[in-house]
Amino acid sequence: MFMRTRKIRTRTASLVTLGLLVSTLAACGGDGSESADAKQEATGEPLTKLTYWVELFPDAAAIMKSYDEVTAWKEIQEKTGVDVEFQHPAQGQLGEQFNLMVASSELPDVVDYGWNAYPGGAQKAIRDKKLIPLTDYLEHAPNLSKLLDEHPEWRKMASTDDGDLIGFPFIREDPTQQVFLGPAIRQDWLDKLNLSTPTTIDEWYTVLKAFKEQDPNGNGEADEIPILIPAGELAFAGAFGTPNDFYQEDGTVKYGPIEPGYKDYLTTMNQWYQEGLLDKDFAVNDAKITEAKITGNQVGSTVMFLNGGIGKYMDLMKESQPDFEIVGTPYPTLNAGDNPVFGHMDNPVTGIFAGITGSNSNIVETVKFLDSLYSEEGKLTMNFGKEGDTYTMVDGQPTYTDVILKNTEGLPISQAFRKHIMGATSGPFVQDVRHTQQYTTKPQQQESMKQWSDTTQTNKMPPVTIAAENSSRYSSIMTDVNTFKDEMVLKFIMGTESLDQFDSYVEMLKGLGIDEAIELQQAALERYENR
Repeated sequence: MFMRTRKIRTRTASLVTLGLLVSTLAACGGDGSESADAKQEATGEPLTKLTYWVELFPDAAAIMKSYDEVTAWKEIQEKTGVDVEFQHPAQGQLGEQFNLMVASSELPDVVDYGWNAYPGGAQKAIRDKKLIPLTDYLEHAPNLSKLLDEHPEWRKMASTDDGDLIGFPFIREDPTQQVFLGPAIRQDWLDKLNLSTPTTIDEWYTVLKAFKEQDPNGNGEADEIPILIPAGELAFAGAFGTPNDFYQEDGTVKYGPIEPGYKDYLTTMNQWYQEGLLDKDFAVNDAKITEAKITGNQVGSTVMFLNGGIGKYMDLMKESQPDFEIVGTPYPTLNAGDNPVFGHMDNPVTGIFAGITGSNSNIVETVKFLDSLYSEEGKLTMNFGKEGDTYTMVDGQPTYTDVILKNTEGLPISQAFRKHIMGATSGPFVQDVRHTQQYTTKPQQQESMKQWSDTTQTNKMPPVTIAAENSSRYSSIMTDVNTFKDEMVLKFIMGTESLDQFDSYVEMLKGLGIDEAIELQQAALERYENR
């Protein structure tokens, strides 16, 4: 339960429950010599201020400077008396600034990030005393402990190979919430040209040709962009059985970009590019350019988010273009009737953890504070904001008010959510399925969710971790592999390199060490299964 500020200041023992991610306990003691008991005794003072490093989501960055402005976080701070000082990396520099930050001697109290991106992974971060393993403090985190006991697979996903809990995870509690991105198409263009929703690669080709040649936007100009996707997009590469990354078949790890099916994918993309079906600027589009093309009534199909894409653009275009309609399509396959294998389906534990760092001098109370966000009241606040303002209870269920659903400032629903709650973003809490149900209210969104959920995911890699002792070698290999692979993929698609050179490209990747990287991924998969 949350406490009022005046109670927090007078009763340390009554502070809110649980907390965030881990960091080696000894790291906070300068020379690392303090015992766990001594450290706990030294960190029993009331928590009044917490420095918290986290990405400011791009949609949120457009309307605010800090998460301190979000209604839900204001409520948390008001109810607990804890002043959260948010530190946000510059837009577009997330990975670079994370690496610079963890290389320093002084870290924020909490870092909310994918800690497996730390050089050597989360286990290495623990060994380097940058991250404190939450495992040592679970007695102070009853809410999260209960969830992990009830869902052993969640615990597995939130742990290192050594069994250490990485931190406080963002959890999507319902399978429907794990599907939020996929292929989408202009339904009004299909209707205008009397076309059916494409399901196979051949049907997509027919639709894209029609979009290019039959003026579906009706302006009399040949300015349509039939499809706008980046190179290696899973939604289309997966149709050829080879995603643009590692995958597994019956427990055997493979690397998609060197498989024969990937050549078939590149051949198709090259054809689409040469015929003007794939956006000529696909290699350089950023979020702003993409949005301008979509709202400019040029884009016939793309891959987009359920809410920050379909919901957002349906809202933005309803006044200027009432007929505008975009809806998700099934993931394409090669043969009619086949079930798609790959799709953009997230794990319930997403890989983003609020981690307590080795610079935190008040670990126990930080754990209690963060754990409170997994309580029923914490979950309600993070997902729905302030009762009576952003939501009310209707028949016992939290229901968003018009502050969000009909925002008077003219914000699309996606940004109204960003302004008031964290359920539409991420953080150390459980995303409430009742939030998702109210977020995805448009029929187009609900139909998209059904379409995108229809993938087997049988070959999806679980969240494995490369062993710390191999991490530098693996990172070195993959830096070279990705640089060369990305360069060649663009050349193959644009036709500046003949696909007759695909075998030579594969041999070059082997020379750069991709086979060794596959072996390291294989070992990581086997360790994951034994967690």
